[in-house]
Amino acid sequence: MELHTLVQLTLGATLLACVLAVAGVHTHARGRSRRAALVDRLSHTGPPPAAPGRRRYFRDLDRRLRRTRPGRRLERRLATTGLDVTPGEFFVAMLVTVAALWLIGQAALAPFFGPIAGLLGVGAAVQFLNWQRQRRIERFIGQLPELARILANATQAGLALRTAIGMAAEELEAPAGEELAKVADQLSVGHSLDDALGELADRLPSRELVVLVTTLVLANRAGGQVVSALRNLTETLEERKETRREIRTQLSQVTMTSYAVPALGVGALFLMNGVRGGALARMTGSPAGQICVLIAFALYAVGFVLIRRLSRIDV
Repeated sequence: MELHTLVQLTLGATLLACVLAVAGVHTHARGRSRRAALVDRLSHTGPPPAAPGRRRYFRDLDRRLRRTRPGRRLERRLATTGLDVTPGEFFVAMLVTVAALWLIGQAALAPFFGPIAGLLGVGAAVQFLNWQRQRRIERFIGQLPELARILANATQAGLALRTAIGMAAEELEAPAGEELAKVADQLSVGHSLDDALGELADRLPSRELVVLVTTLVLANRAGGQVVSALRNLTETLEERKETRREIRTQLSQVTMTSYAVPALGVGALFLMNGVRGGALARMTGSPAGQICVLIAFALYAVGFVLIRRLSRIDV
């Protein structure tokens, strides 16, 4: 009987220890998750995630990147593009792209072209961010006439400029709505109108936005006729919008030419290697051939840059 009682006590103690161990592991895991989320919020310098339900990957890599200066610069660049991507996710995607291009260039052309294709992958990632940022700026510029009209109507109705900005943030779609929401949040926590609008102009630099910000700041300081200034600015922004659209249409052929020039060079390499297999491997097998290939790529890059520069028209 005593042995049976001892066995029951032992089993009960073992079961209790297992339950306490499971509860301890669960509490420890939850504490680590909360600590990681707190560190992530405190170290996050960009905008909050646009999709709350989306799972975030590479959180540890994000925290490590945000501790470095290039990582913080990358996060600010991603914030200006409006992409719902963390620095860690973008960095991993860039590494995967570089590795894929490296292997494709090495297998399809010659081993010498592997590192060149990898460098092109890094350049393509940077160019993608610049394109997304410029695309967001263009969309924001297209919404500026409507923004000026909403601010003029709100101020004419007797609303304060801070209230008018918050109302415009609710009525306008992205990206203007998102950017004005950031301005409204900064104003609500005590930032001055000059600082909040100045940060907006830094995030999305354009002449049209600088004119609008300057008009609002001067009207707020001097207390001038905000409504009449915004009415005149709305007409000016509409005219500039049409002018920019006409210029973009006229330069579309030149833009396509700038991309076609390097594409023809890369296509010529594939054609040469397809006509005579192993020709590129033999050509890049000597230092003279490698130098000639590098000079050719440099000339294509210079041609691309020159065509883009010569076709740029500032309005």
